[in-house]
Amino acid sequence: MSLTASIGLLTMFIVDFADLFYIAQLADSSLTAAMGFAATILFFATAFHIGLMIATSALASRHIGQGDPDRARRYLTNILILSMMFVVPLAALFFLFAPNILHLAGADGAANQAATGYIRIFAPFLPFSVAAMVCSGFLRAHGAARRAMNVTLSMGITNAILDPIFIFGFDWGINGAAVASACAAIISALFAISPIVRDYGGFDRFSVPGFRRDIPSIMAILVPAILTNIATPVGGFISYRFIADYSDNVIAGFAVVGRVVPVAFCLMFSLSGAIGPIIGQNFGALQFDRVRTTIKQATLFALAYTMIIWPVLYLLSGPISDAFHLVGEGRHVFWLFALLLTPLFFFNGMLFIGNAACNNLGRPTWSTAMNWLRNTLGIIPFLWLGREFYGLDGIVVGPAVGGIIFGIAGYMVAQYLVNQRERRAPLTG
Repeated sequence: MSLTASIGLLTMFIVDFADLFYIAQLADSSLTAAMGFAATILFFATAFHIGLMIATSALASRHIGQGDPDRARRYLTNILILSMMFVVPLAALFFLFAPNILHLAGADGAANQAATGYIRIFAPFLPFSVAAMVCSGFLRAHGAARRAMNVTLSMGITNAILDPIFIFGFDWGINGAAVASACAAIISALFAISPIVRDYGGFDRFSVPGFRRDIPSIMAILVPAILTNIATPVGGFISYRFIADYSDNVIAGFAVVGRVVPVAFCLMFSLSGAIGPIIGQNFGALQFDRVRTTIKQATLFALAYTMIIWPVLYLLSGPISDAFHLVGEGRHVFWLFALLLTPLFFFNGMLFIGNAACNNLGRPTWSTAMNWLRNTLGIIPFLWLGREFYGLDGIVVGPAVGGIIFGIAGYMVAQYLVNQRERRAPLTG
């Protein structure tokens, strides 16, 4: 399950990376900047997608384990209906007000126009992407890890094939990337829905009374999951607002950093998912020394992984900048990221580990709180101080200082929580 989830996650990151790479070949920094702005706005929808997928997986798996697959199918149907109630208005909001939302994020001129075109082409297809995510959560609840992975792989392969055709072959530019993403959303939805219909009994008949009964259970998981995931795009929105006054070259540099980080640190992002079950199992067995060992070894892994990635990214900073046609200050932004921000990403790993500990030791709201604090108090004052005292360099490095503080805090919270749980555990033996 962990392996297939990691492959699916990496596929999504590589698709985003490839999208920006193809657009960068047009050698227009305003288009590269536009991709960064569009991705930041659309990530708000992704936060809803992930929350709905988590709710589906948790509720369906519980009833499958209880030998009640019909109830699991009812939850799937009701969550799909609920997802459309959320996503269709959100898609309409993005379509109608894309220029205004982008302006709030700081996108003006050619970058605003190009990002608006991308969002308006892709927004109507958000229902397909959320259906794919929800149904993949249902497949994982059944233990069909490979089929769930195929949902993401189908999206990635479709994008990889269609991107160059639409962007260069049809000469549609950034709009071609949006059309390719829309097609990928449809294909991934088909890959998610077809095995459910074929092998798992399909969808349940919708009824309003059943929907009303299920809403409290769904919301109990959905709300904290969405709140936790939406903190990241909020932080991205704030960061883009601070760099918006700079040139398109600078914004393009930030866009490239935003695509390189998930690919380079994919194992770090999947670390919390990998150690979560280990922490949970040992907590259930009251083996608190093993919980501490897991947290310690995960932290050492994060440190070692960061130390390996750091020199690689630094040595490749020039070739990567060339590949994405970064020039001037945009090139400087990426070089500064490779030199200073890459080693400091270790502290983000510490926060991921702290979140995993909170989620699996019965304090998921602590994880939500830490994510929000990291993406607000851990960003805004450091961006402001960095800009006031060091200009562009301060904006690049400032949030990483907040990352150090919250990474250490996350680790300390994890240790405190383990000690608290151990004190309250019943005596055994």
